[in-house]
Formats: sequence, C-alpha cells, structure tokens
Amino acid sequence: MDYITFCQRFFAATGVPVTLLEQGTPVYSSLNPTSVSTDSRWNMWRNSRNPEFLAQTENLEYGRVWIEGTEYDVILGPLFTTPVTPDIVEEFLSDQQTPKESRELSEEILFNLPVISHPQCLRYLIFLHLCLNHKLVEAEDFYAESEQTAAARSREQIAAAVDAKENESFHNSYAFELQLYHYIAMGDPNKLRTFLESIREFPPEGRLAKTPLRHAKNIFIGVASKAVAFGAVPGGLDADKAYQLLELYAVECEQMQSIEEVHRLQFIMLMDLCQRTGNAKIPRNVSSEIYRCVSYIKNHTNGPLQIEDVAEYIGRSRSYLMRKFKAEMGVQVNVYITQCKLEEACDLLEYSPASLADISNYLGYSSQSYFQNVFKKNYGITPMEYRKRNSKIK
Repeated sequence: MDYITFCQRFFAATGVPVTLLEQGTPVYSSLNPTSVSTDSRWNMWRNSRNPEFLAQTENLEYGRVWIEGTEYDVILGPLFTTPVTPDIVEEFLSDQQTPKESRELSEEILFNLPVISHPQCLRYLIFLHLCLNHKLVEAEDFYAESEQTAAARSREQIAAAVDAKENESFHNSYAFELQLYHYIAMGDPNKLRTFLESIREFPPEGRLAKTPLRHAKNIFIGVASKAVAFGAVPGGLDADKAYQLLELYAVECEQMQSIEEVHRLQFIMLMDLCQRTGNAKIPRNVSSEIYRCVSYIKNHTNGPLQIEDVAEYIGRSRSYLMRKFKAEMGVQVNVYITQCKLEEACDLLEYSPASLADISNYLGYSSQSYFQNVFKKNYGITPMEYRKRNSKIK
C-alpha cells in the first residue's frame, strides 16, 4: 500500500490531520506538507500499545497507529477537542517551534480543522487500525492496563471497595457520587478506572423517562453535568472548556441507539474528564518528556519507586532528569514522588478500611513506622488522625 497516498486520502475525506512516520521520522504531514519537522513527542510512541492516544493538554490530543510489520506509524492529530482560538493556535505553534515562513499556512490549516470529540478520536483510531492492521479493538481498550500493572494497582483498592459494599457503605447515591467526583477532581484516571470497575454499575435512579433508552440518556446527562460541576471544574479544568465538552458529550449521547452504547460513552466521558483535569494540573510549558515522567510516577505509586526508575523509563541519566524536572515542574522529582504517594495514601485512608500496614506496603514503604513518619512530616498529623477526621466510610 502507498501509505502517503492513504494519509492524503484520509485527510481529504475527514479533514483530520495525519502525519506519517518512517522509523520515527516524519515523511508526510497534512498539517503543513511543505514543512515537515521532527517533533520530540514522536519518540515516545513506539513503546506504547497499538493503537494509542495521547492527551497532550486539556485542548489537544494525538493518536497513533503502528502499521504492524513495517517501520511506519500513522499519527492522528493534532486533534482539538474544543473550538480553536488564536491563543490555542499560538500556543501550539510556539510549542512546535514552527518557523516564521510556515506559520501563515499552518495557522490557516489549524483554524479550519474540525472540532473532534474524544469518542470520535477513538473511533478514528479504531477505523485506522482496522484498515491498516485488519484488527478490531474497542474504545474501552484504550484505557486498559497490562495484566501485571492492573493487578498490582487494583489489589488493595478493589478489596477495599468490595469490603465497603459488603458493609453497605455505598448503598446511597450521595456517597457514591462523592467519591466519583473526588477522583475526577484529582485528575487520576487510574484511580477512577479502578473505582468504576469495582462498583460494576451506578446506584439505581428513579424513573426519569418513559423508555429505558431515554432514561439512560437522561442519567448520562445528569452524571456528565455533575462530573463537570463537582469534579472537573473544582479540580482545575477551565470552566468554559469543561462546559464545551459537556455540550459535545450531550450531543454525542443523543446519537446513541442502545443503552449499551450510552453506558460505554459514559465510561469514556468520565475517564476523559478525569484525564483532562489531570492535564490541567501540569504546567502548560512542560515538555513531552517530563509529561511522560509525571504520568509514569502517577501510575507507579504502588511500589518502591525511585528516581532511577523514572530516569530509566525515559532513557536519561539521573542527573539530567533531576535538573530538567526541577526546571519545568518547580519541585524536585523525589519530592514529587512522595507527594503522589501521600495523595494516594489520603485516598485510601478516606475511602477504604485498609490497615496502615497494608497501605504502607501497597505504596512501597519499607515499614509502617517510616510511612507514618513521612505522612506526619508532610501533613502535621498521623495517618490515623487523618482517617478519623476525613473518613467517608461510616
């Protein structure tokens, strides 16, 4: 197959920009065919799952499909999930270091790009993967972890959730929603996914429509509205952008033809809002390299994570990582690791009955006493005092 022609035809049919990489180097781009430059983010793709999407900021997404058995990758994007403004275009072009002679053409193309919802982005990737690799994946697969990672991450939290259900801690929708919106506000998709998978289904609601499908759609709109108002916006996502997303998801929901489609869209919507909220907490000028470090740290709090582990993940030296992380994030990498671990400790203390020994072991501390000392040093109170003041389990 002529992959350049394929990319050209795809762009002509959809208006969605694509870039073709050969061994990591761009050989075609529909964004600006006369000026194809190497982007630092391309280097992170090949070690990811196939296909994959990357939420670069709360405004911007990319997707990738590796053409299996070849040295080619198709990069979908940039995909703007909210209306394009001059500020967004300027930020994008500056981040890309677009040369002056190419800016006018690039600006014209960017302003004419269609707004693509997150679910539509996933559908394009699924379609491209099917066309290029003759394999079918589902939208939910984009949020899946490896079995080993998922098992390690879920061990404590699922057990705690099951125990809470047996004690009817979540028998009412208020307690459930309180925890749901808390995870969205935190901006940690892994914790949200574990929570959603552990409860299996939302607490039942009263009849909101004459038909089951209309009822499901009404529930969706209610959940989406509260997820924005009580989760994403308080968590730091720009209010205008959050409500624009709410409108897009409401329109998307109305197009669904079955209850199962509505439920799948609801899962994707919650995960998407959570991811965007997490992205909004990261400084706008952070490089893709440090973005990867932040994501890696957040996904590996359940173990004895060291600076060397993060440096190895991005293929850099310890000294390079420490210098660059401090410059971009404003905090030392070891301090950030501790912050992430303690934030997860607070969640477990609030929302699970897990013992201090189990929590300290889950987070990779050498002993319970060391965990208690670190916690008190950072928060001024012991873990048990924190649990007494903040526990949501009655």
